[in-house]
Amino acid sequence: MPVDDLRPQDPSRMGAYRLLARLGSGGMGQVYLGRSPGGRLVAVKVIRDEISDHPEALTRFRREAATVETVRSAYTAQLIEASLDASPYWLATEYVPGPTLRGAVTAAGPFPPDSALRLFAALAEGLAAVHVHGVTHRDLKPQNVILSPQGPQLIDFGIARGLDQTFITRDGTAPGTPGFAAPEVVLRNEAGPAADVFALGATLAYTVTGRPPYGSGDPAVVSYRAVHEDIDLEGVRPALAALIRECVAKDPADRPDPAAVIARCAVDTALATDPHYRSLVRDDDPVPVHEAARTAVLPDGPAEAEDAAAPERAPVGPTPYDGADTARSARRRALGLSVCAVVLAASAVVWQLSGPDGGSTGGSGASGASDTSSRPGTTAPSAPAGPPDHILNDRESKDRWTLSEDPGEAGYGMGSCDPASLPMDRLSMNLRSSVSHTTGSDTATVRLRPEESGKGERPAPYYLSVGVRPPHGTDRATGRPTTSVGKGIGFTSKPFDVYSRWSSEGTITLRYPDDFRAHFGDRVVDAIPVGDDRGDWTVVFYHVEGGPTKYTSVVCNGFHA
Repeated sequence: MPVDDLRPQDPSRMGAYRLLARLGSGGMGQVYLGRSPGGRLVAVKVIRDEISDHPEALTRFRREAATVETVRSAYTAQLIEASLDASPYWLATEYVPGPTLRGAVTAAGPFPPDSALRLFAALAEGLAAVHVHGVTHRDLKPQNVILSPQGPQLIDFGIARGLDQTFITRDGTAPGTPGFAAPEVVLRNEAGPAADVFALGATLAYTVTGRPPYGSGDPAVVSYRAVHEDIDLEGVRPALAALIRECVAKDPADRPDPAAVIARCAVDTALATDPHYRSLVRDDDPVPVHEAARTAVLPDGPAEAEDAAAPERAPVGPTPYDGADTARSARRRALGLSVCAVVLAASAVVWQLSGPDGGSTGGSGASGASDTSSRPGTTAPSAPAGPPDHILNDRESKDRWTLSEDPGEAGYGMGSCDPASLPMDRLSMNLRSSVSHTTGSDTATVRLRPEESGKGERPAPYYLSVGVRPPHGTDRATGRPTTSVGKGIGFTSKPFDVYSRWSSEGTITLRYPDDFRAHFGDRVVDAIPVGDDRGDWTVVFYHVEGGPTKYTSVVCNGFHA
């Protein structure tokens, strides 16, 4: 995959190094492919101008340089030179050809189990080599692993620290990446070698499934799942799944150390000889020449650069349905679990988990909805005896889910809803729900259950209808997408009591498009396949408080297709 061309605002040189192309973004700045006067290729990280005046940022950047210089390992790129006394601040490390682990899984799909075990052992050995220097990585994830022909390389030590150092962070945030940061990091900003082992397990879960280990969605919600929920290992070989689960144990004391992981993997051949691994890192042309640099004539002679695989959005592997019924079972398809989880409960997570979009959840998302006096948790009329057969698509919805603009978050399907702050209600306070979509498929799945399902007496009925709105509007006559932005409530499910399965497993499952239709007055339109309208899809839970026109949005989520 080609690297990106330099942009007009990019520097042409850092120190003695001619910059040839963009390799990607690191934790603190932009990373470039550079060439020394003698022709050696290097990776040059330059701290961004907008943060170079921040003492905290400079401290972190200098710590990264010190970390990379300290850690001498076959699993880390070596520091060549750094300029940290005056702006612009930069450091140069050896260039490691090869795709990132995330890019490799994106391009070729999940690793076979035996190949994954060999990678597991190699990464564990890499962590052991880092830990022996008294350093924890703190941000191990698929995009921070480069697959070189000789083996994996750990990169981006932007938030790494020595075990005796105090971590620098902004108030109210936690280090690491949601879904890969360990519970103790998320909750208490406490990290040690065991936190790296947690990230190792999460990284391997992604490697063998192609799915984010704790689902996608709002970063705070993903972090909640990592703290409280099980990791997604659907379809993984039992022995491999068991080892991954040990690595991601909630209690750091229950996790194996890297040496134990290596022993458990029991590999007997080198990763570099593994057929699947070799197919990803073919070294017959390890330094392909970047087209822009091939013909460029620079002041110090012709420049030659190379391509470096940039991470892309991770594909979602297939997982089976959970067996729940659908309205039109003839149209069922296997659906992957790339969970955009809306997990709402009282929690001590560093990010306040008051709503699926980082704010709180509640009504008012649809214009014309009933006022707050009719919402649960306030003075309200008694619940209706039963729900209507459907709700009408008769209004404009203000709730809109969009994919994150941050490439790292977008790669795992994370996004947020607008508006970002809505009033709370009794359902959104204890509802666990998820929206799942397999990249490239025509389907999606919505699952939900009350957190306290099965405990105590069943609450009074609480009726919901789920609305799934495509990126564009719907032609009422044909049911096909229009060119305008979708503004209605979309295709909706038949209203149901969220507590109807209180005494059993409690989980209610809906399949899109099977269980959804749009009701425009007397006209009913079947839901379109997801593949018919690419973009950001919004999923809203509506509290049905009366007839077909009396409903209020209480939870918003979505997915990108």
